[in-house]
Amino acid sequence: MTHAHDRALPRAVRQTMPMAREVLEEVAKLHGVCIRPIPLKRLDIVTGHSEIIDVPCGSTLDSKCPPCAKRNRQLRMAQCREGWHLDTEPAITPDEGNEEQRWLVEFRADIQAQHDAAEKAGDDTTDLDAIITGLDEEINAAGMRGNVLGRTTAKRSRSTRRRQDAPDLPKRTMTNTTLGRTFQGADGRIYRPSLFVTLTLPSYGKVRDGAPTDPETYDYRRAARDALHFSKLVDRFVQNLRRVAGYDVQYFAAVEPQKRLAPHLHMAIRGTLPRAEIKQIAAATYHQVWWPQADEVVFEGDHLPVWQDGTGYLNPATGEVLPTWDQALDAVDEDAEPLHVLRFGEQVDVQGVLAGTTDADQCIRYLSKYLTKSLGDTLDGQAQREHAARMIDALRYEPCSPTCRTGCATASSPRAPSPA
Repeated sequence: MTHAHDRALPRAVRQTMPMAREVLEEVAKLHGVCIRPIPLKRLDIVTGHSEIIDVPCGSTLDSKCPPCAKRNRQLRMAQCREGWHLDTEPAITPDEGNEEQRWLVEFRADIQAQHDAAEKAGDDTTDLDAIITGLDEEINAAGMRGNVLGRTTAKRSRSTRRRQDAPDLPKRTMTNTTLGRTFQGADGRIYRPSLFVTLTLPSYGKVRDGAPTDPETYDYRRAARDALHFSKLVDRFVQNLRRVAGYDVQYFAAVEPQKRLAPHLHMAIRGTLPRAEIKQIAAATYHQVWWPQADEVVFEGDHLPVWQDGTGYLNPATGEVLPTWDQALDAVDEDAEPLHVLRFGEQVDVQGVLAGTTDADQCIRYLSKYLTKSLGDTLDGQAQREHAARMIDALRYEPCSPTCRTGCATASSPRAPSPA
């Protein structure tokens, strides 16, 4: 909408004038005010009076709301600073269930009883299943962890034997503590050092300025799978770290992309271990992806599976019902080879850090550097953008995650791998 005096100005002049909303956002940023507030209606149940209040959006990304992202970053920095070098055990006592939480659990128990009775009688339980799913979501949204029934499906059996190409690790008796060791200096002072560890992924080909020098020989499939499952590799490292350390090691970590787009890990660890042991743990850590093989493209172009309600995806040529993701996983026997094996690269950086030092502050800033950035913010130049596009093209053949598996493993992408 423009005013009459604005319309009287030449168009070239109007285009040089700033937009009022953009000026408003800049003023909000200068004063640290959320630029995307969420309007909520507040009702006084006694008087019946209602009013609209604006609450901050709480975004963690600079690209969406810089003031909220800055507050979130400062909060994370404070949490890291306060928890990294603790010298007393943190007291964590779960809250007792409130009236709303107890009611939700009781209501879910009633619906579960109706579901079990209907299932026993051979009746349709579709509607009850939907209600239970919604209640489970409400239970978690109400501030409760986990599932009231625990694990409801059998865990698939996979080999737990260590790979022959992975070295064994020492294992110490676990002690019930989260604190690291103390050391006494020559001056009689007691020190409780901690660690700042950086772990990277291996090389996939020669890189210059964040892009492969030869994209044709760069191992994009391995790079894409490593990036997709990197969080699992980090989980394995923490498990191994705690077994070797012999206590419940606590950490604050951040994952950031390198210029080549490979994720790498910065981790502030409470307590200390010898550098040689940290490097040994990194070398011995791996994660095996027990997914169906997805190296052969079966459906592509116009030859895509057909969805049939109540049945699933069908082979367009034969009409055969294609297996679901869970069925494909069940078909992977214990003698099969894993789809992919992840490992860290040889580059492992370990630094000892003391509380209250400039090194500690610098490490905390380094940890929080990318907390408000998105992956797209790190792309610099046409070569890197083309590198990112090739990485995405390699990922199109992979299931996105265990929670987005059925469509990706069958026919939701232009060229889908065989689910079995």
